[in-house]
Order: sequence, then C-alpha cells, then structure tokens
Amino acid sequence: MGVQPAVAQHETASDLVSGGNAFRQYCANCHGPDGDLIAQVDLGHNNFRQPYSDAQLVGIIMNGIPGTPMPSTPRITETQAGMLVAWLRSLGEREASLAGDVARGRTIFEGRGECLDCHMINGTGSVLGPDLSSIALVRSSDELRDSLLAPSAIVQPNNRFYSVVTKAGEAVTGRLLNHDAFSVQLLDQNQRLRYFDKSTLDDFGFSDPDMPTLGADYSEQDVADLVAYMASLRRGAAQ
Repeated sequence: MGVQPAVAQHETASDLVSGGNAFRQYCANCHGPDGDLIAQVDLGHNNFRQPYSDAQLVGIIMNGIPGTPMPSTPRITETQAGMLVAWLRSLGEREASLAGDVARGRTIFEGRGECLDCHMINGTGSVLGPDLSSIALVRSSDELRDSLLAPSAIVQPNNRFYSVVTKAGEAVTGRLLNHDAFSVQLLDQNQRLRYFDKSTLDDFGFSDPDMPTLGADYSEQDVADLVAYMASLRRGAAQ
C-alpha cells in the first residue's frame, strides 16, 4: 500500500492550525515566519530545493538532511510533522491565489494609504506607530494581512495604546511607553512625550490602536500588494 499524502491525512482546519503552530515552534527560528530566510528555499510558496513528496518532507522534518545545516527535530512526532507539511501546502496554495506586487504596495503605503503618517521605515515617517523597517522578520504574511484588515486583533505588547483623562478634563491617547502603579508615560498623537501622575487622572487604561481598518475602496489586489511590500521589509536580516 502506498503512503497517503499528508494533506489527505490532515485536511481539517484544526489540523492545519496545529501544523502552523508546529512550524512556528520548530522551524520559524531558522526559516523565518514566512519560511523564506534560507537561500533557494521559500516554504511559504512550496519552493524547495527539490520537488519533495509529502512523505519525504515529513522525513526531512523529523530526521534532517545529513551534511547540511538542516537538523533533525527529535521532539516532533510523525503526526505533527504531517500536519506541518499539510499547513505548508495549504499556505502555498493561498499565497499563489493572492500574489501581490511589492512596487505597487509601496506606492499605496506611501501614497493614499498615508501609512508613513504613523509608521517609520528606515528613518522615514512617524514614530507614533510601530517602526516597520523589519516587520517581516516578526510577522508572517497572514499576520500582516490581518493587521491591515483587523488592526486590533493582534497587537504586540510594546505597541499597545493607552488613554487617560485628567481631572482637568483633558483626554489624551497615545502609544504606551511605560506605566506602573503611580505614573504613565506615552507618546501622544502629536508625537510628544507625555508623563502623567495617576493621582491626577480621572480615568486611564488600555485602548485600541488608533489605526484605521482598510476601507471598501481597497481591493483584494490592493491588500495583496500592501502585504507583499510589508513582507519585503527585512532590515537587519542576514543576506
């Protein structure tokens, strides 16, 4: 009896999620969140150095490739490796259907998207929002897409926003820099550093990021182009 493809064995959404978790746990440290940090290998688009079958990929994940930097993964089970392969295959299919253009994405980012009003890339832009110069090293393409369509869904701890209302009635919202039991420091909407003693506040707490969701005037292709551009931002990555 022939070996069944990993995708056929693990085709439920739950299994694919488990495969993605396994990738982040065992593979992303070397291959990157999109699987494309190793030369001539782009796992997110199913571009391998050879046209491996699912069973061969499972074997490589578990046993490594002798004589190469690809190590074995002794803690992973065959079932987990199969789910990981199924997730990679599904990711490649999804990426192929949403191919974006980096140059068009940059034009949207710097133009009608007005993204530099809040974000900085390689020294250009604003410090109000997170610096995106190397965002592709910490966010996958799926996560970048989610951050455009649902900005409040995934917020890294150092990018949280905070709102305060002083006893004098002033309301201030900005990116949180530091807070403790007695004080709070934030960068307000005018990129000014603000310090507040909590004893002078009527109200304070975390708030949603002040980042707009892409409107209906952005097509699927626009979103794909933006994601492609952001996925190219890898300042500091090894060449």
